[in-house]
Amino acid sequence: MTPLEKINSFPLPFAALMGVRFTEAAPDRVVATLLVRDDLCTVGASIHGGAVMALADSVGAAATVINLPAEAKGTTTLESKTNFIGPAKAGTTIVATATPVHRGRRTQVWQTRIEGEDGKLVAVVTQTQMVL
Repeated sequence: MTPLEKINSFPLPFAALMGVRFTEAAPDRVVATLLVRDDLCTVGASIHGGAVMALADSVGAAATVINLPAEAKGTTTLESKTNFIGPAKAGTTIVATATPVHRGRRTQVWQTRIEGEDGKLVAVVTQTQMVL
């Protein structure tokens, strides 16, 4: 089973509810897209910060899952920090790309860059995942 098939074989319920679509997965990179819908926005038709954070959390968790040691039972987020850079408007698609900062036996740290379809940076998220 490829890493992308592994991720897609057990959909994350909240990510699925939001409409997150995993498009690429390898041990060093996981990519997902999200259509910015009106119900994911704040006043002014810009994506809500919580939706940005949930997207990044889902992508970082998926990246951790495909990098878990054989004896691991799963993962959970320990910490997440988000820097909001620019808006993403309703009707556009954003792309989240997670890359590893650290992959250890007990923790993994992932940085997720979220960009608009125009390539402009929306947010940068760094999260620490605990290996269970």
